[in-house]
Amino acid sequence: MGKLVIFDHPLIHHKLSIIRNELTTPQDFRNAVSEIASLMTYDITKELPTKDVNIKTPVAIAKCKQLTKDVVIVPILRAGLGMVDGILSVIPQAKVGHIGLYRDEKTLEPHEYYCKLPDGVTNANVLLVDPMLATGGSVSYAIHLLKQLGIKKLCYVGLVGAPTGVERIQKDHPDVDIYLASLDEKLNENGYIVPGLGDCGDRLFGTK
Repeated sequence: MGKLVIFDHPLIHHKLSIIRNELTTPQDFRNAVSEIASLMTYDITKELPTKDVNIKTPVAIAKCKQLTKDVVIVPILRAGLGMVDGILSVIPQAKVGHIGLYRDEKTLEPHEYYCKLPDGVTNANVLLVDPMLATGGSVSYAIHLLKQLGIKKLCYVGLVGAPTGVERIQKDHPDVDIYLASLDEKLNENGYIVPGLGDCGDRLFGTK
């Protein structure tokens, strides 16, 4: 079974209070989302594989370590975009792909409308990024798409999740690690996470 990691850090808790606040402006919301993603990334990447290298300093030869595989960030459009810059601030050499999904109004099933990934992604460490894990349907479908393309090493990174979404990912993809800043109480009758933070995409881009 993949890991379920819920972060317990004072800075993350503080910034979560900012993005939960309905009075937070889009600018402050974007900044806090990016900062939370950055703080989470430091811990998420602590097990990335490295190799030993010798580096010539101005004084002598230093034994150092460097990453052996590319890191690829794959946000689910559009809300996932809000976390990308925060992750890039920690891993500036990472590449970025994109997955676009829409939900069929009748069946409520997700469908792909866009997928663009960097070369070499099948051998990379992939971070699938989407701030909200509600029912888990879209995230599960995105993981399925990535696996179909031959990607073997991936994890999901989100901000706020509901137990329903976590259970869906663990059932559909038991090999995938889940990282969340908070695991909230439940979903309401409209499918929103409670207490949650509202529609993350709308709040990021000021469309509501």
